[in-house]
Amino acid sequence: MQPVLVGREKETQLLQKYLESDKSEFIAVYGRRRVGKTFFIRQVVGKNAVFSFSGMETASLVTQLENFQLALQKKIGECSKPTTWLSAFDQLERYLDSLGSKKKIVFIDELPWLDTARSLFVGALEHFWNSFASDRNDIKLIVCGSATSWMIDKLICNRGGLHNRVTHQIEIAPFTLNEAEQYFKIYGFGYRRKEIAECYMAFGGVPYYYSLMNVDESVAQNIDRLVFSRIGELRLEFQNLYRSLFKQSAGHEAVIEALATKKMGMTRKEILDTTGLNNNKAFSTVLTELEQCGFTREYTPIGNTKRDVLIQLIDPFTLFHFYFESENKNQDDHFWTNSLRSPLFKTWSGLAFEMLCLNHVAQMKNALGISGVQSRVCSWRTHKNKVKGAQIDLLIDRADQTINLCEMKFSKTEYEITKSDCENFEKKIEAFISETNTKKSVMFTMVTSFGLKHNKYSGFVQKELTLDDLF
Repeated sequence: MQPVLVGREKETQLLQKYLESDKSEFIAVYGRRRVGKTFFIRQVVGKNAVFSFSGMETASLVTQLENFQLALQKKIGECSKPTTWLSAFDQLERYLDSLGSKKKIVFIDELPWLDTARSLFVGALEHFWNSFASDRNDIKLIVCGSATSWMIDKLICNRGGLHNRVTHQIEIAPFTLNEAEQYFKIYGFGYRRKEIAECYMAFGGVPYYYSLMNVDESVAQNIDRLVFSRIGELRLEFQNLYRSLFKQSAGHEAVIEALATKKMGMTRKEILDTTGLNNNKAFSTVLTELEQCGFTREYTPIGNTKRDVLIQLIDPFTLFHFYFESENKNQDDHFWTNSLRSPLFKTWSGLAFEMLCLNHVAQMKNALGISGVQSRVCSWRTHKNKVKGAQIDLLIDRADQTINLCEMKFSKTEYEITKSDCENFEKKIEAFISETNTKKSVMFTMVTSFGLKHNKYSGFVQKELTLDDLF
């Protein structure tokens, strides 16, 4: 079966609009590694690009320029090897001029890899756009890269010659559950929503990971084969993920490892104390880059000040790694399958389901009928000892004077609220109202896999969402 572009409807419409405009366009496409940026561009552009070129990971300047030469030779025949990026872009300009007045799409992939030490690549790109392309109406320059922080800092927010030169930017985000379901249906997987959710809880919405799955295997079999088998294609993905995005990844990995132990997140000081990293500009850069690449988010817990901002891990694959890959001490090829009934799986699935909900708050708001209401997503934990362990992992603090206090429970059947559960929920709500002094209406909301088993305690729940609502 030929590869099919799943989802990306809005992004496709935008890119087509930019390509059909009557002026030159500088379009930056970015997103995390493996999310399908290149595939998206090629599916939309098709064979219409007059020149395509991709940077090479860890390659030297000489090798990158030779690679450029080979790409250009496919279009114009034999040409000299450029010795600098300035001369490389000069060759490209002369080739583009030879094509007349028709629209010309130029696609440069993995742009950050071209910015090697002392390569002067960014300056040459600036010169190409500012002195050649920008004053015309026929150049459509599409650039792409997985190193999101580089794309944002060096391109989109550039303070030098490329300042405000990028005319449009398109972020390619991980799939939602709905898009994951579309993918599995199109490619003939017979997975039910529970299985798709478990796959998402492990792999996140990363299309490349799904592309490695076999249609005739269960989710569990696929995970064992890809991650825990000695020749698994994703066995080393976690290590490669961070090292491919950040030139000095040790600090990023240390922060991520610390955050994986605290589901609500940690303050800057708590991260510093845990990791032993220095409190300096480099540390601030690490935090910024992790957020830009979609691994973390920053938020202020309700009732706290901006100085108490928390940094929270929101990447499912990273959480999965720390709970399972790092625990496979005996190199068990079937570690996932053998863990499905273990306490480890129960703990992880609860946390992963909460992360799943956090990454689908837009869908939750839609199901609650509040998609048009301005709100912020945060959490809360008690600062007093009266209510032991009182914390709320997901709050939707709404501008219409209402707070959805969300309790999330992952289970294989309908969730049955017990007397103990009900008492615990009541104490949490009382502690929350008392400590925050909120004047807003508090609406207790439960999100479960398959709904609630109705009994004498289930009436305590004011709003109920299920896994289906996340799709």
